[in-house]
Amino acid sequence: MIVVMGAGGATGSATLRSLAALGASSRSLSRDPARLAAALDAHTLARTAPLAADAADPQSLRAAFRGAHQLFLTMANGPHQVRYELNAIEAAVDCGVGHIVKVSAPAAEPDSPVAVSRGHHLVEERLRSSGVTSTILRPYAFMQKLLLLAPGIAAAGVVHGATGRARCNYVDVRDIGDAAAAVLTRPELAGGTYPLTGGRAYSHPELTALLGELLGRPIRYLDLSPSELHAHLVARAGMPDWLATHVVEIQQLAVAREEAPDGTFLHLAGRAPRTLEAFLGENLHRFR
Repeated sequence: MIVVMGAGGATGSATLRSLAALGASSRSLSRDPARLAAALDAHTLARTAPLAADAADPQSLRAAFRGAHQLFLTMANGPHQVRYELNAIEAAVDCGVGHIVKVSAPAAEPDSPVAVSRGHHLVEERLRSSGVTSTILRPYAFMQKLLLLAPGIAAAGVVHGATGRARCNYVDVRDIGDAAAAVLTRPELAGGTYPLTGGRAYSHPELTALLGELLGRPIRYLDLSPSELHAHLVARAGMPDWLATHVVEIQQLAVAREEAPDGTFLHLAGRAPRTLEAFLGENLHRFR
């Protein structure tokens, strides 16, 4: 039995769909299981049992994990993420779960320049010391997050950033789901640490050129300083301060550390990752 925690989020729901496509059964956890069930397609819902659980309530986690063999752990970035993930690990260990697959992040290091990645490092270290077999997925930027740029592009034809010409890796969240399903259903893959990227890294100027070509109109990239980007994200995009800081930090990480495609997804899934061109083409109406 596989338990999917964070089932209502982008990565968790993608993993549920991928598991269902392989014929695997799961329990899917949510604070609102009825809402989760309503959001799932019929095929996926037939292969999963939505259950109520709250990462802030260890007792509810123990009830949900009872009898489970594997846990897929993904949580939204936020101020309480580390505490919630540690709650899940402790409950899983107590319940005898034998394999935990955690969604982490690049640069999950104790001195990482990205605060969220330092938190992932703490959770990874606890997972490694737990005695449970652990598998770490480290996806780069989600293609789906580019949809947050759509209003600004549709209204003014502008993308704001602070990366200069540094290239960023992008990965489709559906591919993360397929990678997760692979490590959950193929025991020989358990225990590894797997970076996940798309097939090509893009600079912001290259991204805007691609969007302009697809849309048939010019799209500009406005390169800002880190402090200017932070101010823009808070004042114009309405982001909370911690999230704006996170966006700036991951963009500066791309500047400091060259990002390039990695072949791990092909190894896990047996196919090439989805392309950014295909993703943007599917969602082009959002940018018009």
